[in-house]
Amino acid sequence: MSCPIRAIFVPQGAEFKAVQRGLNHSPQSSIALYSIPMGPQAIQAYLQQWQHSELNVLGNSPSVLLMGLCGSLVPELGIGDRVLYRSCLDARDADSVPQLDCDATLLKTLQERLGKTVTTVTSLMCDRMVHQATEKQALALRYGAQVVDMEGYAFLNALQSTGVAINMLRVVSDDSRHDLPDLSAAMTDNGTLKPMALAANMIREPRNALRLIQGSLKGLKQLEQIASALKRHTL
Repeated sequence: MSCPIRAIFVPQGAEFKAVQRGLNHSPQSSIALYSIPMGPQAIQAYLQQWQHSELNVLGNSPSVLLMGLCGSLVPELGIGDRVLYRSCLDARDADSVPQLDCDATLLKTLQERLGKTVTTVTSLMCDRMVHQATEKQALALRYGAQVVDMEGYAFLNALQSTGVAINMLRVVSDDSRHDLPDLSAAMTDNGTLKPMALAANMIREPRNALRLIQGSLKGLKQLEQIASALKRHTL
């Protein structure tokens, strides 16, 4: 690879474990692997601390990758599809739509390595999980984005002045046609999930909960496989 990846960031929990398995990662690995919180505020606070303690360890002008799951906003992308980010939008401000681009050289390198197994997209960052299909479809029309997540724009924004080359590689775990359970009450301000509140919300919406679980399992399997593919291409 012309742009070797020095670090990979993955939301904590099942997503992190899937990437860890795919990379067969160990403390002796040449790639640093970081478990990050969910949500824009939590990731911004995390990266402020990370820059002080870890950034210099990666050397000059390193390339880093954010991996994980995302939601589809368009019918063309279904559960299990792999996406590579071209740019990220921020949906938190109703009056403006800030946009940041991922590193073009790293994007090209990843496209060459992964080929037709990935689709290049624009992502939209929200500060909560978008669980209604009608809202997803409305967001796609308003912003012209293909996927939604909770970290992308904040991740780019926090690191854009550091000289780090950044891209994002995710797997779709929920489509644009079906509702999911509303898990907003289960998320804490520090980017973690409250188990009891999570369980209560899942029980209240069993059909949507089953759909979320099935989509997540399929997405996690693909996430592990694409991490393994990256390792075979010598990150």
